[in-house]
Amino acid sequence: MRAAQLLMFWDYDTQWGTDADRARGLPELPASGRLEFECTDRLLELHAQYGIPACFAVVGAAALPGTRPYHDPEQIRALHAAGHEVASHGLRHEWIPGLAAHELDEMVRRSKAALEDCIGAPVTTFVPPYNQPFDHAPGLSFSRSERRLVPRDRTDLGALCRALGAAGYGFCRVAYRPLSLRAVDRIARRRLDRPARIEWIEGLRCVRLNTAGGFADDALALLERTARTGGIAVVYGHPHSLHAGNTQDERWLVPFLERVHELRAEGRIEAILPRMLLQEAATA
Repeated sequence: MRAAQLLMFWDYDTQWGTDADRARGLPELPASGRLEFECTDRLLELHAQYGIPACFAVVGAAALPGTRPYHDPEQIRALHAAGHEVASHGLRHEWIPGLAAHELDEMVRRSKAALEDCIGAPVTTFVPPYNQPFDHAPGLSFSRSERRLVPRDRTDLGALCRALGAAGYGFCRVAYRPLSLRAVDRIARRRLDRPARIEWIEGLRCVRLNTAGGFADDALALLERTARTGGIAVVYGHPHSLHAGNTQDERWLVPFLERVHELRAEGRIEAILPRMLLQEAATA
């Protein structure tokens, strides 16, 4: 039987993400812009130590010429050179449900172009900032907050995927949760996740997040379940949270990487990148 798979993401927001959070009135991690770069250096060391590739979802503006805490094209090139995948995380960490159609098209294209010019290679994966849109009627997912804040001309998940396909992307990490799954969560009084499968949304390959973020007990439990039953475990964190004391902290990350290393040595987990899934599909 083919090994189960792990997709590991790091959402690389930089100061653009911090500014976007401030504009939306969201809590900010002090010095997160500066920490993004410093902690990414440490992540490069850890991923090299355990030989585990990751997909770094980078705001496109960070790849443009300039200095920290907004820009560091050299570090982005170092991520690519180390064998990690560079994906788009928007241009300046936009809240996508509120974008008009022309703004959405411009954002996905400009971010892709900036990153590709930086690393000299195709960028085919997109990771939506804030993991939104959640609104996806065909998947029985309805976001009251998105519909309340943007009553008309709202960008839902289908519209995003259509725009990504038109711009040349092939893969998107999504986070919608169907009503049935939310109901099970409510009954269990906790989030219940299962291994993911590739799904198609408006002609684009997508994989749905099946962890709440971080690398603590819930993520480890899903990793073990995936190793037993197959499917895809999808985990993510933010570099700036590596020493924040939450579930994305290094004290949780290192045991997680150690367990992935063990499972891979046993042939029970394959650590992959989104681009590998696209390459497999192209040669199938």
